[in-house]
Amino acid sequence: MSESILDSFNTRLADTAAAVETEIDRLTSSTVLPGEIARPQRLVDAVRHGALGGGKRLRPFLIVETARLFGATGPGVLRAAAAFEMLHCYSLVHDDLPAMDDDDMRRGRPTVHRAFDEATAILAGDALLTLAFDTLADLATDPDPAVRAALVLELARAAGIGGMAGGQMLDLEAEGREAEGLEAKSREAEGRNGSLSRPLALDEPAIRRLQAMKTGALIRASVVAGAILGRADEATRDQLGRFGALIGLAFQVADDILDVEATAEAVGKATGKDAAKGKATLVALYGVDVMRARLEEIVKEASALLAPHGERGAVLAAAAQFIAFRGH
Repeated sequence: MSESILDSFNTRLADTAAAVETEIDRLTSSTVLPGEIARPQRLVDAVRHGALGGGKRLRPFLIVETARLFGATGPGVLRAAAAFEMLHCYSLVHDDLPAMDDDDMRRGRPTVHRAFDEATAILAGDALLTLAFDTLADLATDPDPAVRAALVLELARAAGIGGMAGGQMLDLEAEGREAEGLEAKSREAEGRNGSLSRPLALDEPAIRRLQAMKTGALIRASVVAGAILGRADEATRDQLGRFGALIGLAFQVADDILDVEATAEAVGKATGKDAAKGKATLVALYGVDVMRARLEEIVKEASALLAPHGERGAVLAAAAQFIAFRGH
């Protein structure tokens, strides 16, 4: 990767992050929109705590840069990028809850349920999720109702029962959490004690499906959303969707490596959680060295899919490198 492309990538990533921060700041303000009745201040504060002030904003960056491939820029693209990021932030707020991953820190700050309380954190996540779709459905995002509908559908499929929510369910099942709950109820009913269920031993296809749903689906959808905003044809959307799926896989593998090797201070959240919970990951299955080598292959395959776009795809190829090897 040339220094000029790397500089361009770093500049655009920072610029997009700043622009998205400003847009989310505006969208999550106390200003009441037409059709709303009131925005309770404590909920507004919790929403803003969960959505502002941190993160590389990779998902909105992918939307902005993919749209740029087709000459699409401007406020509407930024609104769509902010919508996808708000949905991502909702997922983090809920994933951090005691009933899920039970994390105390996120992006170097207390998680929303620690800064406020669990009930408020649940409502903050609900509000961010809903506001994401509100933003996409608004005429200000795109004048074409077909484009807005396509964006809503893409995000819904990525976030719902067959995407992020379903992936989180598979993750809980893999940890033995579902069986654990059933066993605890059974022991309580029968007045007996006993050990809790152990995590499931998943093979590579099962792990990849889980991770493609929980993490990869929204990354893939972000790339496709940029293509939708750029009015790309169906074949081009599909090809870019494959690129998105590959960098989604790379993101999760890199994240799992960081969980093993990085410090909490470096990544802004707790590390070592996967091993402690016996989570099924490709890194746990094959080891860090094997998966780091696999990352090289994934990035090469992903970058090849950008070939039809020539030099215009260079920044997205740089994004693939960054996603795979961040922190190294």
